[in-house]
Amino acid sequence: MVENRPLYTLMAHLVLILGVVLVMLPIYVVFMASTQAPADVLRAPVPMLPGAHVLDNYGAVLGRGLERASSGPVGPMMLNSLVMALGIAVGKIAISILSAYAIVYFRFPLRMTAFWIIFMTLMLPVEVRILPTYRVAAQLGILNSYTGLILPLIASATATFLFRQFFLTIPDELAEAARVDGAGPVRFFKDIVLPLSRTNIAALFVILFIYGWNQYLWPLLITTDPSMNTIVMAIQRMSVAAENEPEWHHITAVAILALLPPVVVVVAMQRLFVRGLIETEK
Repeated sequence: MVENRPLYTLMAHLVLILGVVLVMLPIYVVFMASTQAPADVLRAPVPMLPGAHVLDNYGAVLGRGLERASSGPVGPMMLNSLVMALGIAVGKIAISILSAYAIVYFRFPLRMTAFWIIFMTLMLPVEVRILPTYRVAAQLGILNSYTGLILPLIASATATFLFRQFFLTIPDELAEAARVDGAGPVRFFKDIVLPLSRTNIAALFVILFIYGWNQYLWPLLITTDPSMNTIVMAIQRMSVAAENEPEWHHITAVAILALLPPVVVVVAMQRLFVRGLIETEK
């Protein structure tokens, strides 16, 4: 048992405060830059106090977009990112939990072989699979669509493995009791397995939502229509505007807006997220 010593408690709090400052300082600098006039953003030292152009800068990126970078309003781009992130998170969880359920509770030939083939896909980086996946997507005619953004990314060996490991901890007596009561596989899954997996689903949803929101390479390949651009793609393209000086006061405003949805998801689901990561007894 850890002793309650005031000096150690103070040191622990100081270390935590230092960690928070180090993590938040870059975000604070970006937010301060998003409130400045164009000339003030590039001035040394970096402005550390809010400027007077916060409404102008955020109103510009939400209203008319960035003319120099040929970029429209960021609202539709954030919607594209939101649809993609939700689709990827929900799709990965749905496929993974069903796959893990089949592997653990059904007995069929080559069951473990199928699991290890799924698990071995973790060894293949995205860059190795990106060109074959793009060719399949092109042949299916799903380029420049939400289906193309979501469908090729919804398989997850990691989530399948995590759900399998959790299902192995569920007592066999629950399955036996459900069988005695006349519950079939679908009812057992819906009434027993899903409620017990609630915190694991929440933890994975947070991780997978952020994973989907931050996708850059796949949307860059799959979309050529500007109306299907995601917010991460927009930030990169705004910062390399051809033959024009990047509008850093607007780009930083877009970066802050892009940060908000993942923060909202983490804050809203933080309790379930922590419980899903640390809880061992259900």
